[in-house]
Amino acid sequence: MFESLLRRLTGTARPETLPAEDARLALAALLVRAARINGDYSPPQVARIGRVLTTLYGLSAPDAEALRERAEILEAEAPDTVRFTRAIKAATALEDRARELSAMWEVILADGERDAAEAGLMRLVANLLGFTDRDSAILRQQVAARMAAGSPDHG
Repeated sequence: MFESLLRRLTGTARPETLPAEDARLALAALLVRAARINGDYSPPQVARIGRVLTTLYGLSAPDAEALRERAEILEAEAPDTVRFTRAIKAATALEDRARELSAMWEVILADGERDAAEAGLMRLVANLLGFTDRDSAILRQQVAARMAAGSPDHG
């Protein structure tokens, strides 16, 4: 099902571009990885992934759910986060990566808790996407403020 994308992710050459559909699926899988990293794939996080995908890509709720379900399978089969994130970085402009990192923070914060595994993943992902720990902290604070205010905006 995902052989082509997995080949690009695990290949020795750095990916130059990902087709738009693959880039969406790659981000969705990264969102799933963020939600699963602590072993508690909670309903609020699953729901947040759906809302993020709906907002970022203009998908209907059923299309966002279908993308999330495909992403769950890909995330389970995907290589390590380093290769996965490098592929996204190669395919995505910096401002889009900032929105993607913010989306990951939304998923992490959706259950109201943040643990060491989640913080470690976010440090790794932020660095691999070209952001400093400070950049990531600022994005996290912005996301937390938007979520507290009930805003659906994704940066």
